[in-house]
Amino acid sequence: MSTELLTLYRFKPSPYSQKVELALVEANIPYRIHEVDLLNKPEWFAAKVHPVGKVPVITYGAADTDPTNPPDSAVKLAESSVILEFIADLHPESGLLPKHPVARAKVRFLNETVSSKLATPWVAFLRGAGSMDDVLKGVEAVQDLLPDAAGKFAFGDTYTIADATLVPFVLRLTISAKHDLGKFTTGEGHQLEAELQKPKYAKFIQYSHAMLERQSTKDTHDEEELIRLWRKFFAKN
Repeated sequence: MSTELLTLYRFKPSPYSQKVELALVEANIPYRIHEVDLLNKPEWFAAKVHPVGKVPVITYGAADTDPTNPPDSAVKLAESSVILEFIADLHPESGLLPKHPVARAKVRFLNETVSSKLATPWVAFLRGAGSMDDVLKGVEAVQDLLPDAAGKFAFGDTYTIADATLVPFVLRLTISAKHDLGKFTTGEGHQLEAELQKPKYAKFIQYSHAMLERQSTKDTHDEEELIRLWRKFFAKN
């Protein structure tokens, strides 16, 4: 297991930042955090860490130096899905990816389903540019891939990068529905919340409840701050 310093540059409200942090916490991998405010991005971030200015980013292999000025010798990786795979490969003992090629492929397929069929329509719905029906279709697509046993992980008997990918969107979907927060028509959030309580979504809800109670979820999430930020953003826009 590597002992090289790993720095996570994150914006805590971001689901993509949380994906990476969940994996790090669940695998008990040492790391340090440097917060990057996407609403007021510092100039050094694009110049020294990521030219596009997106998060999350990790630097790996640098000495314990100023995170605002990582050396050129440090490995810099962006895109949350790429980072998850890197962490899983760097720490195979973590179980973040199964050992068997078929099982690994199934985890990756679940990740792709979450990204394309749930996250994309949910973000569109949140921004007032998508439909609730598409979100529910995404929930069904993900649910079809979950195990039948209540409280199990997304795949197999251990926490994988599939859980780290799914949990941030489960959290945010639940919060936006419960508090009716988004650019969608007023009341549609509550309508979505009611739809998800129907028996046809029971497996998805059981999984959600189990994951939301995990310590890693609680440690990497600030619901009050997210609600405050969303209320400010949607009121402004």
